[in-house]
Amino acid sequence: MKGTATTYFPDIADIYKAAQTIKLVADPTPLQQSIRYSKKFGANILLKREDLHRVRSYKIRGAFNKISSLSQNELKRGVVCASAGNHAQGVAFACNHLKVQGTIYMPIVTPKQKIDQTKMFGGEWVQVVLEGDTFDDSQKAAEIFCEKKNKIFVHPFDDPKTIEGQATIGLELLNQSENPIDYVFVAVGGGGLAAGLCATFDALSPKTKIIGIEPAGAASMKTAIDKGEIVELEHIDKFIDGAAVQKVGHYTFPICRDHLHQMETIPEGKVCQTILELYNRDAIVVEPAGALTISALDNFKDEIKEKNVICVVSGSNNDITRTAEIKERALLYSSLKHYFIVRFPQRPGALKEFVADILGPNDDITHFEYSKKSSRENAPAVVGIELKSSNDLEPLIQRMKANNFFGDYLNDKPDLFQYLV
Repeated sequence: MKGTATTYFPDIADIYKAAQTIKLVADPTPLQQSIRYSKKFGANILLKREDLHRVRSYKIRGAFNKISSLSQNELKRGVVCASAGNHAQGVAFACNHLKVQGTIYMPIVTPKQKIDQTKMFGGEWVQVVLEGDTFDDSQKAAEIFCEKKNKIFVHPFDDPKTIEGQATIGLELLNQSENPIDYVFVAVGGGGLAAGLCATFDALSPKTKIIGIEPAGAASMKTAIDKGEIVELEHIDKFIDGAAVQKVGHYTFPICRDHLHQMETIPEGKVCQTILELYNRDAIVVEPAGALTISALDNFKDEIKEKNVICVVSGSNNDITRTAEIKERALLYSSLKHYFIVRFPQRPGALKEFVADILGPNDDITHFEYSKKSSRENAPAVVGIELKSSNDLEPLIQRMKANNFFGDYLNDKPDLFQYLV
């Protein structure tokens, strides 16, 4: 499904005005040097800690700026929004602060932590409605409700006032950075934050290169830019929920198309590696979308050397119940976790033989599903094995085949993998 773009470019005066509005509820977030990443990449790597807002994401900027711009008559009608979580919390906070009734539509698959936080910030002023499997499903339902009830829709990214609110991050960056900024890496979902930063830096620091980063499984902006028009993706990976949209905005698309230096996509597994690394080595908790920009640095390691580089850490609304899935995806991406169909001879001692003679000294069985079939010579088991090194995979497969244990390798068969594991 295709769409048209809307011509609009934020005026720097409106961005300064938005900054004054946002000051009422949000202090500037820190710009912190990462010693570890700076050393790794031979550059000055700075993290813009948008995860440290009271709602733990930058979305409070656009939501509060938009709702604050409404007239008294519009505020009395109440507001509606759709969100995968972070925009919802920004809207909920703004509704509570400004005493405005709000209805917030969220996908059914939204992490419980984000739903609970939204209800907490909104209090009696907000009603949460769970609808649809994706953000786009929720948005369609919210727009129907909004039109039926004659309320004001607060878009998470495709609205001038929202974009101008997100753009205030750029003002803070230019005020906080001691040196000229060479690169800004920004996560892209619908494109509101990226569009806002493009506008700020176009006016105040045009030599700065803005790099947009989105999930490989939801590359809606890159697809649109490559095709030269807005395209609605039929299927997306919803794991990086804060940046997983099927269609980018009519306002945001032309700005990103014309002003982003580059769009880059990052595999979800790579993002999971970054989440675990930030937690284990830096004691920084981020959500998947918050790790996108840092995950992209490896792809630009030659280009950013000796440069002043900023990664916008967009949010930290992560649900601890997702930790197992994050670890699993990270291990799969790094080729350290592998799933097989193993054909065990139906005789005593077969499993002992597999463990003693087939597994390497550092291999660990982490998943095992087996049901004995009395009428068969061999019975299949689904076995997950974690390796210490990716180089151990081929020797393991060769030992399985040589001893007639090998049935199939599941990692590169996604449909079968999802069905069996």
